[in-house]
Amino acid sequence: MANPDQMSFLEHLEELRWKLVKAIVAIVLCTIAAFVFKSVIFDVIIFGPKDPDFLTYRIFCKASMALGLDDSFCLTESFQLQNIDMSGQFSSHILVSFIAGLIISFPYVFYQLWSFVLPGLRQGERHVARGVVFFTSLLFGLGILFGYFVIAPLSVQFLGNYRVSDQVENIITLNSFISTVSTTTLASGLVFQLPIVVYFLARVGLVTPALLRAYRKHAIVAVLVLSAVITPPDITSQILVTLPLIVLYEISIHIARVVVKKSAREDVVPS
Repeated sequence: MANPDQMSFLEHLEELRWKLVKAIVAIVLCTIAAFVFKSVIFDVIIFGPKDPDFLTYRIFCKASMALGLDDSFCLTESFQLQNIDMSGQFSSHILVSFIAGLIISFPYVFYQLWSFVLPGLRQGERHVARGVVFFTSLLFGLGILFGYFVIAPLSVQFLGNYRVSDQVENIITLNSFISTVSTTTLASGLVFQLPIVVYFLARVGLVTPALLRAYRKHAIVAVLVLSAVITPPDITSQILVTLPLIVLYEISIHIARVVVKKSAREDVVPS
């Protein structure tokens, strides 16, 4: 590989092009694999949160029994899905396969993009940013799992079984269901990137721990509002969603404090 300091602008563009090609190939291959294994992707994963026997609901049910609340949190109702478009199921198959391919290939895609940025960093910055691919992928994976096993099932069961009147029956469209599951899951994966984002913003001086602490109350209110919107209107569900997000915010404050202290030490010039 050529020395980044000696590469021309066009050579940098060529390098970026090949990184993007590799990333796109990875996404396409993972998408094809997801497309082929549609029975697993749909019957097991996508349609899982609408099944009363889903892992999250079983855990809630056992916890309810253990706390002496009988079957208050045991779900027994489900709902039917329908497709009303000629190409609806095929389009949903392609969309879900692409989303699954994007999630599966995320670590490799991010690695390719990061490997393009890394040579342009100074030696000290490279040392500080060591492990960023691992931690970014780890946080993304944790966010996806949190969204899929907590936010998505709570949203699906509440919205899918909510009725304004017994005269109205819920028959959910396939596109609506997939949109709810995929949006909440992907959004959760992105929200879990908050510590990484704060880390880089703190490195360039745009964010300080004092600023994050000053806006802590605003952040908590925002998290509570978000939790109230995406979860059923009960305190248990809101707590399950709120606590991890607040923990992420507190971790971000700690990360910003460490980065600021380290930057201050690096700026000290020995007399």
